Amino acid sequence: MQDTPHDTPAAEAPTEAAVDPGAAVEAAVPGAPPSLEEQLKWAEAKAREHHDAWLRAKAEVENIRKRAQEDVSKAHRYALDGFSEALLPVRDSLEASLATPNLTIDSLRTGVELTLKQLAAVFEKFGIAEINPVGEKFDPHRHQAISTVESDQAANTVVQVLQKGYRLHDRVVRPALVIVSKAKDA
Repeated sequence: MQDTPHDTPAAEAPTEAAVDPGAAVEAAVPGAPPSLEEQLKWAEAKAREHHDAWLRAKAEVENIRKRAQEDVSKAHRYALDGFSEALLPVRDSLEASLATPNLTIDSLRTGVELTLKQLAAVFEKFGIAEINPVGEKFDPHRHQAISTVESDQAANTVVQVLQKGYRLHDRVVRPALVIVSKAKDA
């Protein structure tokens, strides 16, 4: 439905130029159609209204874009905030063990074991899991083969892990470095 000079809603606050031309003409001459000049004034007023509404909408979109960019920037900057807080006690434990005046092998070992448990708890809390694939079928997406050895196991089976791998949830952060079996020569 198009706006015509007679369809101007009463709820709109008319500006000086936005007077309903039909009302002005009917007041002057009942039943006479609005003049072209009045129709032009009405159309210009409508155009100004639409232009102002467009400018407001454009400014709002720009504000939303800026806020979204700021939110993304903050998310990147502070993404590791919780992880960092969880690692601080691990560092404190390591520093405390080094600050102990009368270190013995047993006390150092006990301290390292407790610190490793703290670190494992942090990893578990944040979804970091180790990849230790001994006996599993070689998977190039999770493992990195360093060499192959002849073995009684099926070909392409992980025989030895040289360095554990780690994944964050379902994404591999570091593949496990492995030695893979190959078939014995006949």
